[in-house]
Amino acid sequence: MLLIETDRDTLLKPLQAVTGVVERRHTLPILSNVLIERAENTLSFVATDLEMQITTQTLCDDQQQSFAITVAAKKLLDICRALPESSKIQLEATDSRLQVKAGKSRFNLQTLPAQDFPKIAPPTDIKGVIRITQKELKQCLNLVQYAMAQQDIRYYLNGLLLVVDGTSLKVVATDGHRLSLASVELQQQQAPQEVILPRKTILELVKLLADSDDEVVIEIGQNQTKFSVSNTVLVSKVIDGKFPDFTRVIPSSYEKHFVVSRVTLLHTLQRAAILSNEKFRGVRLVLTKDSLRVICNNNEQEEAQEELEIAYDGAPLDVGFNVVYLLDVLNNLSVEQVDCAFGDANSSMLVTIPGEVGFKYVVMPMRI
Repeated sequence: MLLIETDRDTLLKPLQAVTGVVERRHTLPILSNVLIERAENTLSFVATDLEMQITTQTLCDDQQQSFAITVAAKKLLDICRALPESSKIQLEATDSRLQVKAGKSRFNLQTLPAQDFPKIAPPTDIKGVIRITQKELKQCLNLVQYAMAQQDIRYYLNGLLLVVDGTSLKVVATDGHRLSLASVELQQQQAPQEVILPRKTILELVKLLADSDDEVVIEIGQNQTKFSVSNTVLVSKVIDGKFPDFTRVIPSSYEKHFVVSRVTLLHTLQRAAILSNEKFRGVRLVLTKDSLRVICNNNEQEEAQEELEIAYDGAPLDVGFNVVYLLDVLNNLSVEQVDCAFGDANSSMLVTIPGEVGFKYVVMPMRI
């Protein structure tokens, strides 16, 4: 039975949007599959890992009847990718097989019953609906997502805190050693609420967002959050846990600070880091009048020293940090200059953007 006859991109783009959710190794074989459904001239593609689900729709104008089928997501995506750009593709179903035809190519894939596919129901207990441009949300997430923990035993750190308060949306990430916060103003007044979203959800959401002024609709429920991005919907469970009080971590009274070119500081740290200790990755920042020295040592008694001329007339300071955390923030910003502020040798470092109050990055010191 012929299911679809269409061009390659009609299948390729939706498959690229949903396949990131699919787990390679899963106890349930059907979770490796994508659910493809057709109703009239709309094709829907659904993928889930039981924690998160992405659904995307596309128009298909051939005159075939409705159907629902599940097939290995990554295999079908790889086949579509490997075919020439102008290919016309036919999908045909026979028993528990799906045949993909394009030109003289034939691929036979196994299918599993569509009724067994475990769809996640969308949230019903919506506490708030937020509207924001894709570009603003993507910029916010990119400013903080690198600071999320990866496999921390404190599971609530392996995600990102979304805070809505009045007319501001804040996103916060921390791994216990550094913290990143970005905020954006909203058009409408909102009731206060906060949720912790899993790391994987954030990484998939960033992929879906474009640098455009098109709208994203965020619906926050008790246990789920839903993101509607053009013709794609992402539904994610939220992490149950208490996120650290980020307002206590962000210093507000540091007097020692300097403004420096982001790229100059980034390149200086990258060079010095070549001779840093491979395990601890420590870097010393030594501040004296109008001078910043960057020093890295390793176990072989090797040392790198760099010196930058800066406008600084505060008290001298010698403080150590993990150089990777400093490189992360400088790599993920796209501004000309950064403002670096300090307390004493046992205090954190605060990185902000001159003239912008919406971004803050805090790094805890380390003994070197």
